[in-house]
Amino acid sequence: QVQLVESGGGLVQAGGSLRLSCAASGILFSRYGMGWFRQAPGKQREWVASATTGGSTNYVSSVKGRFSISRENAKNTVYLQMNSLKPEDTAVYYCNAQAVGTPVYWGQGTQVTVSS
Repeated sequence: QVQLVESGGGLVQAGGSLRLSCAASGILFSRYGMGWFRQAPGKQREWVASATTGGSTNYVSSVKGRFSISRENAKNTVYLQMNSLKPEDTAVYYCNAQAVGTPVYWGQGTQVTVSS
């Protein structure tokens, strides 16, 4: 059974930092591209960042320079370091795992709330 479990969300003041973690089980983690998405109230889910199996990273423009995605294959975990947080970063954050020929897997999400 595949599971992606996010943690690390919470309430933080604007300008603060949080580090999200997503622990995967039931997949060969090193063969999956990992990503972070977020969904704010009343808005569609949007892609935030991704890390390929080869370690390349990409970010949506609104978080470039503030967020950093990393993966630790030995721990089957992907992280999202979020610095200089803004109220508009408030959302439920989800991780996902993708590989060619397999379903896309999602975690249950973790709430991030940034107060002004």
